[in-house]
Amino acid sequence: MKKVVSIILALVMVLSLCSFASAEDYSGYTIRIYSNSNSTERANWLVNEAKNAGFTISMDDNAVISGDTAAIQAANENKDGDIIFGLNEVRWSQLVNGTYENLKIADWTPTWADQVGQYKYDGKAYGLVIQNILMLYRTDDLGTKGEKISFEHWADIVNCGYTWYRQGKVGGTTNGNINNSMLYAFTDPTSPAGGISVEGWKTLWQYCQNGVFTGDSYGFDPLNRGDVQVSTFYSSSLYGKVDDAASGSENPLVGALEPENWALVEIADGTYYIAKYLGVLEREGRTEEETAAVKAFAEWFGSAEVQAAWADEFDSFPCHEGAVAEIYGEDIPQIYTLKNFALNKVEGTDMTYAEYVGAHNSEWTNIMTNLGFYWADNSAAPAEPDWDNLDWATLTQAAQ
Repeated sequence: MKKVVSIILALVMVLSLCSFASAEDYSGYTIRIYSNSNSTERANWLVNEAKNAGFTISMDDNAVISGDTAAIQAANENKDGDIIFGLNEVRWSQLVNGTYENLKIADWTPTWADQVGQYKYDGKAYGLVIQNILMLYRTDDLGTKGEKISFEHWADIVNCGYTWYRQGKVGGTTNGNINNSMLYAFTDPTSPAGGISVEGWKTLWQYCQNGVFTGDSYGFDPLNRGDVQVSTFYSSSLYGKVDDAASGSENPLVGALEPENWALVEIADGTYYIAKYLGVLEREGRTEEETAAVKAFAEWFGSAEVQAAWADEFDSFPCHEGAVAEIYGEDIPQIYTLKNFALNKVEGTDMTYAEYVGAHNSEWTNIMTNLGFYWADNSAAPAEPDWDNLDWATLTQAAQ
């Protein structure tokens, strides 16, 4: 959704880039970037704006590298990266803690480090954008007919009395974050079922078994068409999708910032946020001058001016408080004022829920894959597991 300040932001961006470029030209070194925030539009925009600011960058779009797993694997295998950005807390905690053999995050503290709030790994990586998962419902005659929906937990959707949309596969960042939200109420560090109570897995199975899957990538389109009454979607594209809703439905959702026939489900827990970070990679053979160019690019890219322009262009919500003020002033959209349970401590551990997800993520993926969650064809749905007689030690391992 384009904000009314777009022209002003564009002027600020030009002035910022010109002043940066005139200070020093770093274009002689090609900065190699790895990212999962690399749609063709994003990659082209960044290449061009970096060039205007005096930088030369190399960045594959998602036709070459698609998703956080592919981005980090490529960086680890190629060993030629200077910058990595995007990903989320799970991947960044692995990066900072040295999980990947050939990837080491360099020490780096930008001038705007104190402007990104809690979204930082001090001295290593700093937040660029925030995204969360939302649960939406129609309030018109194709939905609840004006009835309000409120839950205590995300998992309460299975007892809501309305039709809901669910994803059709286990993998994917958005799908994973929906699962993280659904499982939040069932954390149990003593459970052999990946640190989630068996009741949690039963509930997630009900979500899958009784939900509607129409073949759409995510949940906005089926809700927009009126195929379901409740659905899930990610925050960064919501308002733009609502603005363009009439192109995909005879009964579209209406009203972006002021909804007319839809609303957010009120969930007492809040929602699961992820932040996408920016860090500088160590690179063998890079000179001090080249490293200076890389850190100058990172300083520029994470600045308030550039992040405001990026956010305005791609409907994202910046971590940088100055960028938020530039775009929204005090009128922060409702979807970004929801409680964030990703950073809540998990009882019985010293981990936040985001860290807990990171610690158990592979186990959860293995459980869902081994038990057959998220079948695409309801006519070929597997039988519900015998929950009282499962070998969790085996199910938490990758299938052989």
